[in-house]
Amino acid sequence: MSEQFDKNEKHKLLFLNLVLIMQSAALQNMGRIENPGQPPVPVNLEQARTFIDILDMIAVKTRNNLLDDEKKFLENTLTQVKMAFVEETNKSK
Repeated sequence: MSEQFDKNEKHKLLFLNLVLIMQSAALQNMGRIENPGQPPVPVNLEQARTFIDILDMIAVKTRNNLLDDEKKFLENTLTQVKMAFVEETNKSK
């Protein structure tokens, strides 16, 4: 039982980490955050859109298979990056 709990917790942490990686990549490509110790990533809205699309795909593929807190975290992350994308797209016009 304890081993199963550890496996479930590990998978939960890995899932949250994956979402954070995609969020960070999208925001970096929008010029919203920098990678410490690295030169700034040039703004690339097309690449940012790709990371948002990956998050959307994760949401679709995991539908009805996430815990409530995982689902909320993914939904909130998607909302944040989509709003940032819209703002950045409007800036570049």
